[in-house]
Amino acid sequence: MSTSTTSSANQIASAVATLRKNFLTGVTKSYEWRLEQLNQLKKLLKDNTHRFEDALHQDLRQARLLKMVEVYNPILECEDAIANLKDWMKPEHTVVRSISNQPAKAYTIREPLGTILMISPWNYPISLVVKPLVGAIAAGNNVIIKPSEVAPACSRLFAELVPLYMDENNVKVIEGAVEETTQLLKQRFDHIMYTGNTAVGKIVMRAASEHLTPVTLELGGKSPVIITKKANIDLAAKRITWAKFTNLGQTCVAPDYALIDSSVKSEFLDRMNHYVKEFYGSDVQKSPDYSRIINERHCDRIQGLLNGHGGKVVMGGDVDKSDRYVAPTIVIDPSKDSKLMQEEIFGPVLPVLTINNLDEAIEYINDNEKPLALYLFSSDSGEKNKVVKETSSGALSINDLVLHVHVSELPFGGVGHSGMGAYNSKRTFDTFSHEKPVLEKATWLDPYIRYPPYNDTKIKLLKASYMNLSLDNLFFKYIPLTILLTGAIVFSYVALLSGKF
Repeated sequence: MSTSTTSSANQIASAVATLRKNFLTGVTKSYEWRLEQLNQLKKLLKDNTHRFEDALHQDLRQARLLKMVEVYNPILECEDAIANLKDWMKPEHTVVRSISNQPAKAYTIREPLGTILMISPWNYPISLVVKPLVGAIAAGNNVIIKPSEVAPACSRLFAELVPLYMDENNVKVIEGAVEETTQLLKQRFDHIMYTGNTAVGKIVMRAASEHLTPVTLELGGKSPVIITKKANIDLAAKRITWAKFTNLGQTCVAPDYALIDSSVKSEFLDRMNHYVKEFYGSDVQKSPDYSRIINERHCDRIQGLLNGHGGKVVMGGDVDKSDRYVAPTIVIDPSKDSKLMQEEIFGPVLPVLTINNLDEAIEYINDNEKPLALYLFSSDSGEKNKVVKETSSGALSINDLVLHVHVSELPFGGVGHSGMGAYNSKRTFDTFSHEKPVLEKATWLDPYIRYPPYNDTKIKLLKASYMNLSLDNLFFKYIPLTILLTGAIVFSYVALLSGKF
């Protein structure tokens, strides 16, 4: 089922209630259902690759590489979950180390949370719908997807295709804008995932608190890149040019501003100018590899950031709202109080602040909110260790940018104002699961020592029984002591069964 942008509050409430009721049937918990839905999601993407690429072109005029990655990476995410689903669903057994809990066995199981709401962004309107959806389905939940209305072609395509390929009783798409999102947030969910800006993230969190609903928030913010005098300046300029202007900076982990040592600033700016021309040609606006701003409103927003910043524009600065084009732009030493330095840019504008040493850069970063990503270019191990130890960020990447997001073994998420919670591959499955502990005690032994009335002897024995069995320290290093202690405890337990103590 999908609903249009005219969905009423009653329709939305009914859709959520239906999903919550359907979850209670237990259908989504089975391995077979999860596997089938993951395979169908993969088929949806593969069957309609060209349609998704066309939608991406309509919404963002994305370059060929970006369009390929936007569809191909979610397919890989599906394949990863399909290949590992059985292992992810297996109980995880643990050793019961406290003597007082013996004999027993303990394990944890991952059970689905229930009905999930996913509010997705417009900057990567395919992958940032599918990647969390894969984890939620793999974990056995049912889901309401709210694609971004700011990317209408991609939103419409999901609304059309999801009911054709997937279990429409448990996976629904609801389109709409602020009104529909507001109505969705009034409903009770078992988890909400929101990807977007901090202001809306606060609204989502307040709404979730009404039902004590846990949230995962991926919020972005101002991600800095530090370039020290010990960096490979040419490589830094090349990789920063690529990361900043890919998708026109409309990437949550794009470098938002640069902090560069004064001794290498001129060389860095020269090399960035060189790589902009190498990547996009002398007329960037005509390059097939240079995307567009999502809409005219965001063009106006970026134009506003370029007014009154107090710095010097040394490259670009042009805005063509009719073409949704903003040129690759560098601004040297803008005022730290300007909007350009206070708001997330989310566009192809790179402020460059001059620093005299690494300590100055770290101090500036630590004086502001914790970023979603922090980047460092340096070949010095001391500088690398210093940044690792003295800063806090959602992620830290050294001598490259953005690509840490695609390392499935690493969590992706923010800290502080840049978000809460993390996901990626298995961690997405974990995010949408409850890790339930299970303790199963034997019935053939029930020591009297645990029950009242208590006397001094019982208390001493109970105290002794709380020691932990450490395989390293006892069984391998102190085997004779272990045998002695175990024999004494067993003797005491058996004696206490008669109630003589």
